[in-house]
Amino acid sequence: MIPIIKPFLGQDEADAAAEAVLSGWVAQGPRVRLFEQAMADYVGAASGIAVSSATTGLHLALIGCGVGRGDDVVVPSLSFIATANAVQYCGARPVFADVDPVTQNVTAATVSAAITPATRAVMLVHQVGMPADIDAIANVCRQQGLGLIEDAACAAGSTYKGRPIGAHSAFAVFSFHPRKVLTTGEGGMLMCRDEGADKRLRTLRQHAMSLDDVARHSAKEFVFEGYPELGYNYRMTDIQAAVGLVQLRKLPAMVDRRRELAEKYRVALADLEDIRLPVDPRWGTTNFQSYAIKLLAGGRARRNAVLQALTDLGIGAKRGIMAAHLEGAYRNRSDIRTAEGLLPETVRWSDESFVLPLYHTMTAAEHDEVVSKTREVLAKTRAD
Repeated sequence: MIPIIKPFLGQDEADAAAEAVLSGWVAQGPRVRLFEQAMADYVGAASGIAVSSATTGLHLALIGCGVGRGDDVVVPSLSFIATANAVQYCGARPVFADVDPVTQNVTAATVSAAITPATRAVMLVHQVGMPADIDAIANVCRQQGLGLIEDAACAAGSTYKGRPIGAHSAFAVFSFHPRKVLTTGEGGMLMCRDEGADKRLRTLRQHAMSLDDVARHSAKEFVFEGYPELGYNYRMTDIQAAVGLVQLRKLPAMVDRRRELAEKYRVALADLEDIRLPVDPRWGTTNFQSYAIKLLAGGRARRNAVLQALTDLGIGAKRGIMAAHLEGAYRNRSDIRTAEGLLPETVRWSDESFVLPLYHTMTAAEHDEVVSKTREVLAKTRAD
C-alpha cells in the first residue's frame, strides 16, 4: 500500500527528543519557549503560544476574541469537526458558511451571508493549506466589528500576498498532527498579535497559573502561584518542542518538495476534463498539505467507487474534507444552520472530492504508480 502520508521524521528529530528526555526537563519548559519564538520569527508574528493541539489553540483564540455563551461564530462546515467544536467549548454556536467552488475556502460573500445579530467572530480555515483571501474577509469583520481567527491548522509554509500565513490576523492557529507538513506528533501553536491577549492566553493554557514552571523553578525565593480564573491544561511538552524546532528548520524544503510533487500530479492529470485539480489562488501559495481532487461528474457514488478501487489497487487515497453540519453532532440541531440547501458547494466538495498520497519521501516510481492507477480508476468509473 502506498500510504496517504508519511511524516518526514529522521535521526535529527530522534536526537533532539532524546536530548530533551536526558535533560530531565520533559514538561513545558525552555525548549517550548525556543520553539514559540522560532515559530513567531518564521511567520513574522508578535508571539507564539505552544499548545497541546490546534483544537485547544482555537478554543483559546475564541476566548481571546471575547466569545462566550449565546454568541455566534461564523465557521465553514467544510472542515475537520474540531473547527466547529471549539466554538461550542465556549458555549457559543457555530453558524456554517458555504465555500468557494474552486478553493474550498469561505469567502467574504459566504461569510457575510452567515452573519447574524449575535455573531461575535469569524473563523476562516486555510483548507488543506490553500490560503483563503484573508484581507477580503478581514474587511467584512472590520465593517461588522467582529473578531477574526485563522484556522491555519494545515497551512504551515503556505503564503498570503508574499508573507507566510500566521501573522495577518489577531489570531492564527497551527496544528502539528502527523498529517500536517510540520509535525511534533501532537500539538499546535497559537500566534497572537496583542500583548495583553498573549499574556492572558499564555496563562490560561496552564490552569491560569500566575507563574509558569520555568519561573517557579528558577526563583531564588520560595513563591506561591495563584489561580485567578478558570484555566486549562493545554500545554506542550519540551520533547515535542525539541522535535518541532528540527521540523521548523526543514519546513521550507518540505514545502518545496510537496509543491514539486503536486506539480507532477497536475501535469500528469491535466488532460482529464471531468476532474478539478488544485491550483494556487492569485493571492498566495499552498503548501499542498494534501492533494485534493474534485470530481465534476458522478457525485458521491462515483467518488466512493474511486476510493474503493484505489484501495483495492494498493493506493492509500482518502475522502476529501468532511462537512461538519452533516455529522451527528450538528445534523439535527435546531439552533444551528444545518440545511443542505444553504451550503451547496460544501456538500459538493464533501461528496465529490478525494485526496491522493503525497509525502516528502515519495519516490518517482510511487508517484508514477499513483498516477497510473488513478487514471485507470477514473476511466473505469467514468465508463460505469
